[in-house]
Amino acid sequence: MHKTHEIFEARDFIMTKTAYRPTIGLILGSGLGNLADEIENPFIIPYSEIPHFAKSEAVGHANELVIGSLNGKTVLAMKGRFHYYEGFTLDEVTFPVRVMKALGVEELIITNACGAINTSFNPGDLMLITDHLNLVGTNPLIGPNNAELGTRFPDVSEVYNRNLRTIATEVANEQNTTLQNGVYAWWSGPAYETPAEIRMIRTLGADAVGMSTVPEAIVAVHGQMKVLGISCLTNMACGILDQPLSHDEVIETAAMVREKFIQLVKGIIEKM
Repeated sequence: MHKTHEIFEARDFIMTKTAYRPTIGLILGSGLGNLADEIENPFIIPYSEIPHFAKSEAVGHANELVIGSLNGKTVLAMKGRFHYYEGFTLDEVTFPVRVMKALGVEELIITNACGAINTSFNPGDLMLITDHLNLVGTNPLIGPNNAELGTRFPDVSEVYNRNLRTIATEVANEQNTTLQNGVYAWWSGPAYETPAEIRMIRTLGADAVGMSTVPEAIVAVHGQMKVLGISCLTNMACGILDQPLSHDEVIETAAMVREKFIQLVKGIIEKM
């Protein structure tokens, strides 16, 4: 359970460092952190300095908060996130979302790099998350509920905000960017899925699978934030093509679509 005083300590520390008051939050996935470099007049705070933030060592993550201006809006970007597979508790994984909310962030864009299950998708496509499957068998809200942060039994009938999805679709059309729509399945990792697991996940109705995003989205909705989820489909999931998976391939493909991804998110932020 997130403790209010810890959230406020982290919030107060950030507020002493910068006069910026962000209203939009960004969580940037593997290989997608370059978007933070687009932030103007940035103020950068390493996670290691922020009270109660976990210490991450994930490959391809910079592990710093970047606060500043992007397309006329004040934003706070997490350049690198915490993953359940690193051994963090879900409280640690989602703590930054609570801090964003305490800072005044009302809208959260969560991004990730993940594997495509839907065979009509291609590596390098971007996918708007319409809904998710939690396949990890746990939930970040398990434990005593802190009523100051949200209700005991939150409604998750629309985790990924419909209005924000409409904006994202409009921007993608204007930019002639293919934006797939689909259901994202959360897999704990760190091992990739087996071919049999991918067949199971497809049968359950997912279009893509990855190792993040869902816990942060659940906590954001618990805190009455509006969430937009965008996946960068870096590879076809295991068993679809007869080839092994590698993290290098994930980072490489993310790098290829980086420009397209950055332009899409900047366009969305401008219209939010």
